[in-house]
Amino acid sequence: MPEPGPEITPESLRARVAGSLPADLGVEPLEVTEERSTGRMIVDERHLHPGGLVHGGAWVALADSVAAWQTYRHLPPGHDFTTVEMKLNVFAAGKPGDELFATAEHLHAGRSTHVVEVRVRCGERLVANLIVTQMVLASPGRR
Repeated sequence: MPEPGPEITPESLRARVAGSLPADLGVEPLEVTEERSTGRMIVDERHLHPGGLVHGGAWVALADSVAAWQTYRHLPPGHDFTTVEMKLNVFAAGKPGDELFATAEHLHAGRSTHVVEVRVRCGERLVANLIVTQMVLASPGRR
């Protein structure tokens, strides 16, 4: 894996995501290391489906964001990425007030694809799992 840039920190990620979907949904970066990225989301009315439980899209927004931070940390200079495939399993309903913590770790970090696993917990309980494949892209002008 390429050596990560020192600028990839929770603080720099907060600035990078400002005004985007993760920030609008309250997805907060907590830790970004070589081995893992963690984030959290405190469930409120923004995250609920009409039945009052966490919407599938909110689960994905949390987990895919934390996976993206882990991928971002491992990109070579001059590259970006996009999600090309994901699989989410939710094991327990999320409710208002729940504090969801997501931890992302690489399963594979290649030249053209990265595969990241995200485990979401509420307290000690595993409540969701996401596997995401990211396609690595040369930034415009480098293709």
